Amino acid sequence: QVQLVESGGGLVQAGASLTLSCAASGRTFSYAMGWFRQAPGKEQEFVASISWSGLSTAYADSVKGRFTISRDNAKNTVYLQMNSLKVEDTAVYYCAAKNGGVADGRSLYGYWGQGTQVTVSS
Repeated sequence: QVQLVESGGGLVQAGASLTLSCAASGRTFSYAMGWFRQAPGKEQEFVASISWSGLSTAYADSVKGRFTISRDNAKNTVYLQMNSLKVEDTAVYYCAAKNGGVADGRSLYGYWGQGTQVTVSS
């Protein structure tokens, strides 16, 4: 069993930066991690994913070049560094874990956190 707890969300102005953290507990060895988000009235969408080793990453086109996913396995923590935030980045951000490599399909992730709200004002 894997438990995931996100933190770091908040209210920021457009253009600002924010770093989300996801603390994992349980058996996470070899698990890839991902970040997804869901804006009001919209479907949940993929944001970024990182392999267990950290050597492989994947990003949604909408965040490529602005967001960076990273992990510290010694701390069992995954991060999402978000720069140049836009109003359209406003959403609840979810951390997720899956066995195997990086992936952008939400159905491939078996474990999910409760989410953290990110609000970007203009």
